[in-house]
Amino acid sequence: MAQAAAGKTNWFAIWISVAVVAVLALVIGIVVVMNNAATAPAARPDSAGIDESTGAVVVGTGANEIDVWVDFYCPHCQDFEDVYGPTLEEQLGDESVTLNIHPVALNSLNAASGTDFSKRSANALFCVAADEPVAAFPFYTSVFAEKPSGAGLTDEQLVEHAEAAGSMGAAECIADRTWDDLVAEQTETIPADPETGGAGTPTVFVNGERITLTGDAEADIVARLN
Repeated sequence: MAQAAAGKTNWFAIWISVAVVAVLALVIGIVVVMNNAATAPAARPDSAGIDESTGAVVVGTGANEIDVWVDFYCPHCQDFEDVYGPTLEEQLGDESVTLNIHPVALNSLNAASGTDFSKRSANALFCVAADEPVAAFPFYTSVFAEKPSGAGLTDEQLVEHAEAAGSMGAAECIADRTWDDLVAEQTETIPADPETGGAGTPTVFVNGERITLTGDAEADIVARLN
């Protein structure tokens, strides 16, 4: 009898083992999906005003590439626009540069307004670029001209700036915060300062070279153009 029992197949143990393997496979699958979702690029607007690979707002078609990472609420970014904005606009007018704007929302600044202004305004720039690419740069400059502080601008004010710039269809996108995930992604892509290891705004690259801003637009920007 003992030998007969020993020869029987323990189907209960087998099915338990199969179930354990199945559960492990399911868990592994979920982890893989979650990791892929975490590393997948955020959705981009289907627009000529957005670089599909980087997610930047693209202004101009010149041979020289200028990349700027900016937060509309950042006082240093507002100063950057005051000092460097006219030069960038001049170079865009001469068709010598392509300006890649990476709108970001630094956590500390976004919280400081108490209204998510950094994220709302960055989202609004994407909304404008998606709706009417030629309106993106006028919107960008007009929002900076407000030198947002305190609670920043309301969504209604952002819509007013969008419409004044020539984007008449961005209101719903602005209200819905459609591109918040893209803003978060852009914030994560701010290149770290090799000297400090930190990442902040404004960060500026000209033709792939990180620029230490001195306040001299001719030396910092124009002299580096081909």
